[in-house]
Amino acid sequence: MKQYTAQNLVIHPGNAPDPDVIVEATPENAGWETINFQARRLAAGKSWSFQSSGNELAIVLLGGVVDVTSNRGAWQGVGGRANVFVGLPHALYLPPHTDLTVSAVTDCEFAVTWVASEADHAPVLVPPANVKVEIRGGDHATRQINQIMPPGFPCARLVVVEVYTPGGNWSSYPPHKHDVHVVDAAGKLVQADLDEIYYYKIDRPEGYALQRVYTDADSPLQKAGYPIDAVVIARNNDVVLIPEGYHPVSSPVGYTTYYLNVLAGSAQSLAAVDDPEFAWVKGSYQSLDPRVPIYPVDAGQILP
Repeated sequence: MKQYTAQNLVIHPGNAPDPDVIVEATPENAGWETINFQARRLAAGKSWSFQSSGNELAIVLLGGVVDVTSNRGAWQGVGGRANVFVGLPHALYLPPHTDLTVSAVTDCEFAVTWVASEADHAPVLVPPANVKVEIRGGDHATRQINQIMPPGFPCARLVVVEVYTPGGNWSSYPPHKHDVHVVDAAGKLVQADLDEIYYYKIDRPEGYALQRVYTDADSPLQKAGYPIDAVVIARNNDVVLIPEGYHPVSSPVGYTTYYLNVLAGSAQSLAAVDDPEFAWVKGSYQSLDPRVPIYPVDAGQILP
């Protein structure tokens, strides 16, 4: 097992030898056996090829437009938003044993993530019109969640969402965790054992977010003598690892914090439990922050 600290829970940009990789998280540097993640850039006219082998894979366009060709199909003009702060995403899910090439129609950035899977699901293009938007929480815990590959998505293991937290607000709050697989007497999944990636973008270059990661007595790492209690400073293009424990986020006043969440583990689920010391906060909300959604969204896409 690994002792996680404020230093090794965050992966900074430029940690990969490929100059087109903005930042990379691997099972080796994350200390887990699940998620591989890269944020990549491509100049217009350039391409990137990859073999998914025994992994299912998702591509999320952060900005720009690409064409994707593969042995499982071809998709033209994927993307369109200039950056994550101006519109909803395009994404593409691809099953194991896909050989693919991403070709940049414009200068672009995209995230690619993969996790081992034996299931052969069909490829799925997720256009902005198919992305449901949830306004979650309330008061200074109001945030926007774009459901790209939510629980129930036709894949084996991946869950992918985007989250926007306006300045002065909190997200992933009250603190919640998903580090033990728990099923109740009726067979309902109460908590899944999930590893998680937070890939950050801040709407101004000098901005940052704060994220606390802490385990409790039920967390396997703490039981094994490797507790976590760390506060991480997350800046633009940083990856924060959530191997276990509660993990709330604070967005400083004046800055909108974006993060792309990738989760994988014991179930294709977001089943989690709140820290019982803070769960009462959910009953205190008086209103929703009018700053979300942070860009225009069709009313029919906003979940009630």
